[in-house]
Amino acid sequence: MNRRTFLRSGIALSAFISTGWDKSRPLSVAIIGHTGRGNYGHGLDTLWLEFPELSIAGVADPDPKGLEAARVRLKGAAGFADYRKMLEVQKPDLLCIAPRHIDQHRDMALAACAAGVKGIYMEKPFCRTLSEADEILQACGKTGTKIALAHRNRYHPALATAQNLVETGTLGQVLEVRGRGKEDHRGGPLDLWVLGSHVLNLIPLFTGNLTACSAGIYQDGKPITRADLREGEEGIGKTGGNSLHARFESEKGIPVYIDSRQGAGVAAANFGFQVIGTKGIMDIRIDTEPLVHVIMGHPMHPVTGTRQWLPVTSGGINQPEPVDGITAAIAGHHAAVGDLLAAVQENRQPLCSGQEGRATVEAISAVFESHRLGGARVGLPLKTRGNPLDLL
Repeated sequence: MNRRTFLRSGIALSAFISTGWDKSRPLSVAIIGHTGRGNYGHGLDTLWLEFPELSIAGVADPDPKGLEAARVRLKGAAGFADYRKMLEVQKPDLLCIAPRHIDQHRDMALAACAAGVKGIYMEKPFCRTLSEADEILQACGKTGTKIALAHRNRYHPALATAQNLVETGTLGQVLEVRGRGKEDHRGGPLDLWVLGSHVLNLIPLFTGNLTACSAGIYQDGKPITRADLREGEEGIGKTGGNSLHARFESEKGIPVYIDSRQGAGVAAANFGFQVIGTKGIMDIRIDTEPLVHVIMGHPMHPVTGTRQWLPVTSGGINQPEPVDGITAAIAGHHAAVGDLLAAVQENRQPLCSGQEGRATVEAISAVFESHRLGGARVGLPLKTRGNPLDLL
């Protein structure tokens, strides 16, 4: 996304209101949460209060106490125990699917399409399996519903500068990309789903689509077997192990390595990935500002002096960020919502679309499929559309 596109997304709300819609009423948005089972994501309920041009049609939550608390946060919005009833009665233009537990996303998205919702903003990750992703995208294709994923870093304008550094050869020849999750208590597959999905969503901007994967999943250093499987947290389905290593191939011939090891992370490093070139390294730390840094010099060349990490903004290397309010725009989901509204108005896909969400789910599933096949190389797209670990 270039700076011009980002700035346009920032004003997209007013443009959206002024064209293509019935001016006699404001656009309405409904919110689905589930207290105790994914809650309301990362502020995905109250963010809508910051868009006065939108009216909040209602909030649904099957937990009575959670529903009442949500209604208070949302300034007395109408409350519903059943989101289907809310969609039927309120007929919102937009829907926010906020729970972090992804086992609910498919049913909620299909209900939204059936109800005629024009735009969906959904907490990441997209859904549990490729078959669920296929169903959602097929439904969206039939109804014209636009779906955007809350991989909020995808909307950062500095990514355009970062892509340019790679494309113009500033980093030299790209040797590889290396990503890691947060590697806290969730190390391994859960880390890959919850944090690694952010990493895998951004890496193709620099490598092109991922085309194949070879991977292994481990419990205390030993490859997991069916006996190690359990039902995963956050609705991810069958899982197991506390570490993993994966190697992906990509369209541009750049190898991509993804690792997660329980307890190996440090809070200061957060999580992210590095694009390693012959002239320098670019580091992207998810949910940080500045998002991107570079350090120049060959990565394998020992030096006696100090090499400095320099911030990268939409203005360039070591330049101040020219976009005002960048932290709120990205962390507060403002840029993402603006882009979704513009996408509905312009009848185009959002910047972080359901198709991108499916590609991320496919990369995660490829790790599981390769492990199921003894670490064999598996090509993408995958033939297995369910959870490969169900077949282990």
